[in-house]
Amino acid sequence: MKRNRIEIIMLFFCMLVIGGCGQKPKMEIQQTESLEETKQTETEKAEVSETKIYVQVSGAVASPGVYELPEGSRIFEAVALAGGVTEEADASQMNQAQKLSDGEMIYIRHQGEEEPEGTVIEQQTDDRINLNTATEEQLMTLPGIGQAKAKSIVAWREANGGFTQIEDLMKIEGIKEGIYSKIENNIRVN
Repeated sequence: MKRNRIEIIMLFFCMLVIGGCGQKPKMEIQQTESLEETKQTETEKAEVSETKIYVQVSGAVASPGVYELPEGSRIFEAVALAGGVTEEADASQMNQAQKLSDGEMIYIRHQGEEEPEGTVIEQQTDDRINLNTATEEQLMTLPGIGQAKAKSIVAWREANGGFTQIEDLMKIEGIKEGIYSKIENNIRVN
């Protein structure tokens, strides 16, 4: 009987050794790794969303004021923090999906409200040179355009009533594909 017990115990130990005593099943290891990856991804997301911006919301909203939002927020989120628009609001003139930047002011107009006189409407600046209005000096800031070519551009513009497309620039003697390709991203027409 003692011998049977010893054999059973020996058999048990052999099974443990062969079966991988103390090792986690592969499925458990994969789940643990996935959990660690998820935690790492959540930490990275938290670090990204930790950057805060501050925007001012005013006009036809329930609670005008300055609000803190995560970087990458949109106008509709800021308006929601301000209690939403009032019944008198005219939100049709605003792109509520636009991303916000730090220090921005959002103004929701009331219905029928006109743009106040003397108000400068902030627009994105277009640094490209307008071929139809640029001076010779402005044209000479373009790569490959010296004084002679700038004078030719102004003369062509006056003789032909202006440029209808930027490609018209290649109609001027001395301005071909090479120069055009260097400046095409720096010029525009009305």
